[in-house]
Amino acid sequence: MNISDYKNLLIKHQLKVTPQRLTILEAVRNFNNHPTAEMIIEKIKALYPHIAIGTVYKTLDTFAQKGLISKVKTERDVMRYDPKVEPHHHLYVEETDHIEDYIDPELDKLLENYFKKKSNLGFKIKSMSLHINT
Repeated sequence: MNISDYKNLLIKHQLKVTPQRLTILEAVRNFNNHPTAEMIIEKIKALYPHIAIGTVYKTLDTFAQKGLISKVKTERDVMRYDPKVEPHHHLYVEETDHIEDYIDPELDKLLENYFKKKSNLGFKIKSMSLHINT
């Protein structure tokens, strides 16, 4: 993606386009492995050395609320940010804190059918995501 794509993405999600938002969005999307806020802050400090840490956290929360990114909490209780918002699962290696996307349409169908049969649970399922510890 280029800067124009990021601008359009912010506009599409009804967010004001600011240099800070563009930089934070680009940083999240350019990481290969679900960065923490601290990793994102470290990456953008070169361009914006005086950016407030609170601004980064608030922006990440806004992006998650608007569906631009998703949040993934690890077993170590660390919040990570995922640029992939399409339904998928995660493989998590607790010893190294490594998270990897896991896409398996067969598993998705299995889960969907399972919960259709369990419709008496009293919940309406909006989405499903497994966090598999390895």
